[in-house]
Amino acid sequence: MKRKWIVLLAAMVIFISAVPARADITQSDLVVLDVALIRPVGIVSVVVGTALFILSLPVSIPSGSVGTVANSLVKESFEYTFIRPIGDFDYELGTWGKEAPPSPENSGAAEK
Repeated sequence: MKRKWIVLLAAMVIFISAVPARADITQSDLVVLDVALIRPVGIVSVVVGTALFILSLPVSIPSGSVGTVANSLVKESFEYTFIRPIGDFDYELGTWGKEAPPSPENSGAAEK
């Protein structure tokens, strides 16, 4: 019995060392992960967040925090799921709907 375990352990070590390690993650891997897993979870998050937002209205209306609750439960989930470019996991939430500040090149051209 002991000999079988030694042979099995030796075979596992040989197998593990023979498999090449893959350390780099390509953009296509991120796109597949995003479309296959992250976006469907995001859609569920939007639906659940919307339901929780509706349930929280009796508490958030009197406290005046409807905007904060809507932003946390609905807008951020919606933005992450539908607005964020596919495969871009470095997207900064809260930038949707805000215009970029004018750059020096653009403001100089407008003055001329």
